[in-house]
Amino acid sequence: FTVFAPTDAAFAKLPAGTLDALLKDKAKLTQVLTYHVVAGKVMASDVMKLKDAKTVEGQTVKIDASNGVMINKSKVVKADIQASNGVIHVIDTVVLPR
Repeated sequence: FTVFAPTDAAFAKLPAGTLDALLKDKAKLTQVLTYHVVAGKVMASDVMKLKDAKTVEGQTVKIDASNGVMINKSKVVKADIQASNGVIHVIDTVVLPR
């Protein structure tokens, strides 16, 4: 799997009450979490070649690598953190599904 993992500061940027509401709504929380995951191991060098990617949640995220790497409106701040089941790219903003 490839996980676009928001920092603690990214969660702090959410509007007041958003995180508490998500924690109380398991279905919505699952939707948000799976929107941050792409099936397969996609390294930064691969991300640079993509325009979008389908998430485990089912929708796509937009990828823009013209000036750093953006996932929707979130900037990748650290890439290619190896995990036993894939790779993690740290992002500076929580991406919310439509």
